[in-house]
Amino acid sequence: MKRFIFSILLLIRAAVSSAQVSLLVTNDMGRNGYYEQKPIAELMGRMAEEHDFEAVLALGDVHHFMGVESVDDPLWMTNYELIYSHPELQIPWYPILGNHEYRGNTQAVLDYAQVSRRWQMPARYYSKVFEGDSTSVRVIFLDTTPLIDKYHNDPQDYPTVRQQRADRQLAWLDKELAAAREDWVVVVGHHPIYADTPKSTEERTDMQKRVDPILRRHRVDMYVCGHIHNFQHIKPQGSPIDYIVNSAASLSRQKVGKVEGTVFVSGQPGFSILTCTRKELKLDMINARGEILHTVKRNK
Repeated sequence: MKRFIFSILLLIRAAVSSAQVSLLVTNDMGRNGYYEQKPIAELMGRMAEEHDFEAVLALGDVHHFMGVESVDDPLWMTNYELIYSHPELQIPWYPILGNHEYRGNTQAVLDYAQVSRRWQMPARYYSKVFEGDSTSVRVIFLDTTPLIDKYHNDPQDYPTVRQQRADRQLAWLDKELAAAREDWVVVVGHHPIYADTPKSTEERTDMQKRVDPILRRHRVDMYVCGHIHNFQHIKPQGSPIDYIVNSAASLSRQKVGKVEGTVFVSGQPGFSILTCTRKELKLDMINARGEILHTVKRNK
């Protein structure tokens, strides 16, 4: 009887898994395993044993400080391969560039897709559709550093930013969103559009000026980012979008306040789980102990 019940539970779990899409969301990771990076990576692996995650969305700063020099840089081992080594994390990873990657060789980050089977990065910005049996979500991956003026004005620290054309990326984003027909549309980038942070105000005003009008025009469901190293959920008045800041998967900034439209904040490190069915899009913010701190839900 116990075996029969267990088999039924497995069938139910398989049916539920196939009817939804579940994705891990992580960013600001690269600390060579120090601070909370290694235990959080181990927790992600344990949670992946219990959930049928389709992929990991890596929202920038996989490598902190000076980025990487090449596909053979030892930092690929100490920041990534040896840390996220759990068997259940050997699933596709879909990364984007953060500002720290732009301090190094950004082409090497793209080229690493030819080295690692799980590193799926076809371009600096790109789109990917994830599908379950009865639902679909389009995730649009942005390269936000070139969309912010301050990085163009600092060629010494960010030498290749000026080579990127912000106008081309924004035109692509507008076209991509206009063509989206999935149940849900989520846009991800490294930099926030709205957030409480001591970082330069210009970062957010440039994103608000260039990216936010496109997202609002196409009524995107969520914008999810990193960069600030804490959890924030913001819903400004007049916007149909939930703006999410995902905390660092290593060293967090615990001091965080509120801005206009703030729904939730936490200075704890961690990661998020993004799940969708045909009727519901949900993002759970998870701390380093595996506790759900806050849940963002959108329903149809």
